[in-house]
Amino acid sequence: MIKSVQSLIALFFLSTAIVLADTYPKNYNIDILHYQFKLWLSDENDTLTAEASILFKLKKKDVQQLSLDLTSVAEKLNGKGMLVAGVTCNGKALEFSHRAEELLITLPPSTANSQLLVTIKYSGVPDAGLAIKFNRYHDRTFFSDNWPNLGHHWLPLVDHPYDKATCEFMVIAPSHFQVVSNGLLLEESLLNEENKLTHWKQSVPIAPWLFVLGVADFAVQYVDSFEGKSIQTWVYRQDRDAGFYDFQTPSKKALSFFSDYAGPFAYEKLANIQSNNSTGGMEAASAIMYSERSVSGKRDPRWQNVIVHEIAHQWFGDAVTESDWDDVWLSEGFATYFTLLFVEHDEGRDAFVAGLKSSREQIKKYLEKEPNDPVVHNQLNDMSKVTNTLTYQKGAWTLHMLRNQLGDENFKKGIQSYYRKYFNSNATTSYFRQEMENASGLELKDFFNQWLYRGGIPKIKGEWTWQKNKKELVINLEQKQTELFNLPLEIGILSKGKQVPEIKKVTITERTTVFSLPLDDEPVSIIPDPRTVLLAEFDIQKK
Repeated sequence: MIKSVQSLIALFFLSTAIVLADTYPKNYNIDILHYQFKLWLSDENDTLTAEASILFKLKKKDVQQLSLDLTSVAEKLNGKGMLVAGVTCNGKALEFSHRAEELLITLPPSTANSQLLVTIKYSGVPDAGLAIKFNRYHDRTFFSDNWPNLGHHWLPLVDHPYDKATCEFMVIAPSHFQVVSNGLLLEESLLNEENKLTHWKQSVPIAPWLFVLGVADFAVQYVDSFEGKSIQTWVYRQDRDAGFYDFQTPSKKALSFFSDYAGPFAYEKLANIQSNNSTGGMEAASAIMYSERSVSGKRDPRWQNVIVHEIAHQWFGDAVTESDWDDVWLSEGFATYFTLLFVEHDEGRDAFVAGLKSSREQIKKYLEKEPNDPVVHNQLNDMSKVTNTLTYQKGAWTLHMLRNQLGDENFKKGIQSYYRKYFNSNATTSYFRQEMENASGLELKDFFNQWLYRGGIPKIKGEWTWQKNKKELVINLEQKQTELFNLPLEIGILSKGKQVPEIKKVTITERTTVFSLPLDDEPVSIIPDPRTVLLAEFDIQKK
């Protein structure tokens, strides 16, 4: 996800001693298998009338309750929220309670590994999650925005990424609307002169924040296909020409690159959708939402890179999903770095390095205010803080440094193994570390602890002198930050008449490190980190 173009600009210019888990109350005795949502929408008012059928597996005998997240009508929400009319199972009414944001359903007796289907009838005006408002052309629209856990404001579900499920949306709406959602279109039928039924079904399990619904007066283009899967554009009817032009690229190239690098594309289609419920991009599985400002008819490079970022999420975040919000970098850091990998592939090394340097500056700026924040959260309970510069940019830089340490071949091998093993499932940072250790034969505990579970970055200050009599370069380096890092530092030595510096590698583990190098002549300059492979601040001057 990219929440704004400003975030995009910032992008471009395992086991540990502590076991982390966010604070959501998980119930591993229940496994949600499938959600079916039947929704009635109107032009006359904002009331959502709905019926949800939820199929789930009971992993042990006589699980007594099913707990779902669903926002109830509340005075503090100005009367908005959902009111449950009834819950049934096999035609029989079930007892339930609905308070605040929890719908608690009493279940009938069951055996271990049995399956139940409950149906919930409810209605209300959503206070979040589904925005009902006018777009820039003053046309009425309905657009979901479930990130990170807002789906339960209009849908009854387990609103956490640990329990992935398939889903389908059956939408009855005024006939002038077009409706887009996850997966494949199964039906589009006029019910009468006023209303139309549209039925989408996603047959691949996904996390609830990835459930998507867009209802607007769309123009729709079937742009191309990738491995037999449709690539589509959905834009406002007034933006038909500009939108079709803007979204024609680079989807197919990105799908091909990520498939080659990581593994197969998981979903039945890829739709790029203009919406008014996002300021940047939202990576809903198979149906990506973009800000209505993304359409200009100019094929703006910034928005082209947003497209790549959101497509990268189809692999990381969507197909392989973090088990906890604490590990959200497995989504955002990966999508950020894989966008840069695509840039390196498509535009060259210079553009790739420019993106890394821009990210490094953003990290430094963030750490000026929050110097102790790690990339991996420690029991996150404030969802307004689920993402920040570190989960995006420092997460991406961690992958870049890991790639440099392992080498391109082992890094790619590890990525492919990780993607294959947790495809359409959930993963943790520890799982990812294990796959990278298996691929490289290296022990990476210290690397992961240093860059993901600790705050800050190295600040290297130093000076160099040329000892003419000895023909020796002496470099004195000091780590200025409070907690020491173990650093494989590259020093570039640029000699007179040379265009490319000679690279010397040193390992810094102490507060102060002094080393000397024999040279024929005094260097013109000393360049720390000449290949841009270490996340650090440098100030190395000639004495």
